[in-house]
Amino acid sequence: MAVTAAQVKELREKTGAGMLDCKKALEEANGDITKAGELLREKGLSAAANKAGRIATEGAVESYIHAGGKVGVLVEINCETDFVGKTDQFRTFCKDIAMHIAAANPTYVRREEVPTEALEKEKEILRNQALNEGKPEKIIDKMVEGRIGKYYEEFCLMEQQFVKDPDKTIDQLLNEKIAAIGENISIRRFVRFGLGEGLEKKQENFAEEVMSQVNL
Repeated sequence: MAVTAAQVKELREKTGAGMLDCKKALEEANGDITKAGELLREKGLSAAANKAGRIATEGAVESYIHAGGKVGVLVEINCETDFVGKTDQFRTFCKDIAMHIAAANPTYVRREEVPTEALEKEKEILRNQALNEGKPEKIIDKMVEGRIGKYYEEFCLMEQQFVKDPDKTIDQLLNEKIAAIGENISIRRFVRFGLGEGLEKKQENFAEEVMSQVNL
């Protein structure tokens, strides 16, 4: 399909790659911006790919409190220089990530962090589901591998859809910021607190609740 100048411009702004490389990637991806960006990264032609190996030890620890203090998040996001770490663009990105974590409740930053034991347990569950659905034994393993991708999308921050723009993943958002800012950026770690998580909450039946109010 014919690639437009507007598409080339959009891809260049998102990846920082050269115009000719963007045009070729778009042609190969049949005009799909997201796929073209992935092709550029695979070839090491995007700004994000070129900067990924650079050391990022500056940055910020950002916080986000939601729902009247019932959910709180701390996230550490690194960049290469203290200067960038203090810019509004970087700090806004950090706030967006903290807010996303509060809303989407991921468990891990990236799929490589998922413990082998947890992954194997999930695969076993998916395999049993496929068997219960009556799927042929010979295709079950392939089905499980396909469905495990949904597990990553649910529990791994980098693969979740950004809550403010579901058309892009957190990984895509990160790469856009790397290209725009011009430094390597890394989401290192986070912690999310939900009020009362892990505590056994007191349960009262309706009759007891009414009587407690009457006897005040």
